[in-house]
Amino acid sequence: MADVRDYDALKEALDDGVAQLGRLDIVSANAGIVSYGRAEDLAEQTWRDMIDVDLTGVWHAAKAAIPHLRAGGRGGSIILTSSDAGLKAYQNIGHYTAAKHGVIGLMRTLALELAPDFIRVNALAPTTVDTPMVMNSATYRLLRPDLENPTADDLAGPAAALNALPIPWVEPADISNAVLWLASDEARYVTGVALPVDAGIVIK
Repeated sequence: MADVRDYDALKEALDDGVAQLGRLDIVSANAGIVSYGRAEDLAEQTWRDMIDVDLTGVWHAAKAAIPHLRAGGRGGSIILTSSDAGLKAYQNIGHYTAAKHGVIGLMRTLALELAPDFIRVNALAPTTVDTPMVMNSATYRLLRPDLENPTADDLAGPAAALNALPIPWVEPADISNAVLWLASDEARYVTGVALPVDAGIVIK
């Protein structure tokens, strides 16, 4: 286990895992945080933390993994977790939106750089997922400022209104299934793609 902001620690953990298990074929760079505030009001440290975890941490994961994928000699698959906020803009999360747009750009560059080694690189762009990262009091208050102590139930209506499909959020398994597909031979010629798993939020 390692903090993705610490490249040396991350590389050491990955190197140790490969040494124990023998090879690396699939990478899922999924670490992320979120917080809220108008761009002009964000503290310097809040901005840095977001970029360091959600963008630099993704680059660290890829950087540490690429030599192992190349050494395997059989290609591989790298899946970076971006967000619907990597494909469109939102208010109150400028730092998150910037980081997630950066992940899409990084993915496209890596896809070109690694294609000669048959290493495929793609990104996922989820809508709201039912995980503690967004299912928390800060998110509830942001979307339901009219309530003193909003809950997940209070969030469901506004969240569903953001998506094209009439659901408030997707489940973690929906994202895991997309990762599995991108990692599989069924997606063997899919690279450089930002795949929305987003209930249609990007087209709405």
